[in-house]
Amino acid sequence: MPSVSVLTIAKGREAHLANVLEGLAMQRTLPREAVIAVMQEAPYEALPAMPFPVRQVRVTRPDGHLPLAAARNAAAAAATGDVLAFVDVDCIPDPGFVADVARMARPGEGLVMGEVLYLPHGTADHGPDFARFEAVAVRHSDRQAPPEGDRAPCDDYRCFWSLNFALHREDWARSGGFDERFYGYGGEDTDFGRTLSERDIPISWIRGARVYHQHHAHCMPPVHHLHSVLRNSELFAQKWGHRTMGHWLYGFQLLGLVGEEGGELTVLREPGEADFALCRQGLDMPYANTRRVIDRLQAAESAGQSNRERTEAVERAQSRLVHLAAE
Repeated sequence: MPSVSVLTIAKGREAHLANVLEGLAMQRTLPREAVIAVMQEAPYEALPAMPFPVRQVRVTRPDGHLPLAAARNAAAAAATGDVLAFVDVDCIPDPGFVADVARMARPGEGLVMGEVLYLPHGTADHGPDFARFEAVAVRHSDRQAPPEGDRAPCDDYRCFWSLNFALHREDWARSGGFDERFYGYGGEDTDFGRTLSERDIPISWIRGARVYHQHHAHCMPPVHHLHSVLRNSELFAQKWGHRTMGHWLYGFQLLGLVGEEGGELTVLREPGEADFALCRQGLDMPYANTRRVIDRLQAAESAGQSNRERTEAVERAQSRLVHLAAE
């Protein structure tokens, strides 16, 4: 069986990171190692002892922005396993996770994306309890369900999901890694998916390789990352001829945060507490959802429309925003 390096990137979130490691210690097949790309000045010092090596590599920017792309690259560069399995710091791997990615992430077969289930608030406060997790976790309403068989092709690179993915190191080398010109929040994962598509590296959904997403305060659309989303969307347009993150851009536009002039998107105002309150994930919500906010903001104008008609109207508006750069 190929060896598996489990990679994560982290800033703060000590309790979440400890749960990720505890989940890895409960694997039916242990990973070769865990590599943490640390996006802060100080390393983590109170992590639980593990039955496998845990290594930390520090990746920071002098301007304080999150170096998400560079951190993933640094974790991969430090890894020694045959398979590179990336999980976000808020995702606890199910006990079959390592065995599943070792079996499915084969050389030359591209990138695989495992299952993600979302936990209610407080569920993981006392560490991994997988029987309870399975009983209460839910799927994201906007995300792909697992395939009926072991694997199914993902034919749209925009669906690449950096929360939980794995690939053999040979395919990682073919990909060239993440573009480190993306920094702050947003866009680097869609850019990576586009790169895989351009290089004919397959992307697949797989059944299994499950992780459980720990509840934490978050906003969707990410108004707390307004400026980096706009900057990274424009960088994407420079590379590929059109913007990305259209659902977030449209949400910003409906909120009155962003306007357009002569094909350019500009910040009209900074987000205020009312914006955060509308977009913030509540304690009763297992996940944040941009569509929920868009539906609330559009409630008056979409009255009487069917769900299909509302969806099509939103997709048209998002498409216009992402293609402004090419006009």
